Amino acid sequence: MRTHQVAIIGAGPIGLELAVAFKQFGIDYIQFDAGQIGTTIAWYPIEMLFHSSSDRLGLAGVPIQTATQQKITREEYLAYLRAIVMQFGLEIRSYERVVTASRARGGFELVTQAIDGEHRYRVEQVIIAIGAFHAPRMLDIPGEELPHVSHYFHDPHTYFQKKLLIVGGRNSSVEAAVRCQRAGADVTLSYRRDDFDPKVVKFWLLPEVRALIRDNRIRYLPRTVPLEIRNGTVLMGSVDDDPPFEIDADFVLLLTGYRQDSTLFDQLGVELRGDDRQPVYDPETMETNVPGVFVAGTAVAGTPPRKVTVIVETCHVHVPRIVAAIQGARVALPDGALDE
Repeated sequence: MRTHQVAIIGAGPIGLELAVAFKQFGIDYIQFDAGQIGTTIAWYPIEMLFHSSSDRLGLAGVPIQTATQQKITREEYLAYLRAIVMQFGLEIRSYERVVTASRARGGFELVTQAIDGEHRYRVEQVIIAIGAFHAPRMLDIPGEELPHVSHYFHDPHTYFQKKLLIVGGRNSSVEAAVRCQRAGADVTLSYRRDDFDPKVVKFWLLPEVRALIRDNRIRYLPRTVPLEIRNGTVLMGSVDDDPPFEIDADFVLLLTGYRQDSTLFDQLGVELRGDDRQPVYDPETMETNVPGVFVAGTAVAGTPPRKVTVIVETCHVHVPRIVAAIQGARVALPDGALDE
């Protein structure tokens, strides 16, 4: 049983920024991630441009410089995260998933599963910085599990000279439609609403997608939903109860959003509120209703029902709040409290 003062669960941008601060202030910590650092960012499409400017994505006072002075790409940000880890000598137990977190005598007990097997740890405090996107929102329609169907858009080249149906109308769907059409795909875009929301689509993508639709280079099916995915075709329905119809599709991208895995919150007894199951926390300290359990980064959002409003640039403030709370009062449960 290894012991530490604090466990950081998650090694995304804010988790790494916390680790830098803990190291600078001499706080004993251990950090885990179920995958590699920046796992969620690694899921993003190749060469995707961030909406936030580089100065708002920088961590721990380390600026991000690009050759073009433009928005930073997925590849550049992943390289930047690796550089942060190397520059500050951060030790991260990547590919080690925390499978069980429970309250125990004097704090908390964590059980993890790593490449080399199971490990156990005792810590006084836990920081959950796991992000908000762990699994796709399933439509639960026939054919969703077929091999030509995906909930993740990665590379436009995959769909060159193929008929592609994209389902969704938020930023990821619009970007996929524009980029795949530019790469030579025959794109059909289905959205259950009339039009795109400019508050949730990158401002430079809206005029592009609207021009492509206007010029019939993207087929747009507003107020429609897929009813069944078949081999080579998709049965479509209307939100207005119009008769179903069938379209050709070699590939299907279901970009309908993602959900948070709240297992660790549930195991620790953190109160989750509302339809988005947002963790309840003190905004001054980031401590949840469970003493000694903090939440950081986009994990505070739970599963956003529609518009994503909590992003990296809005979460930097979590770091000094947590550091101050831990330095000011090291919270530990009394011996024997909820010993499991």
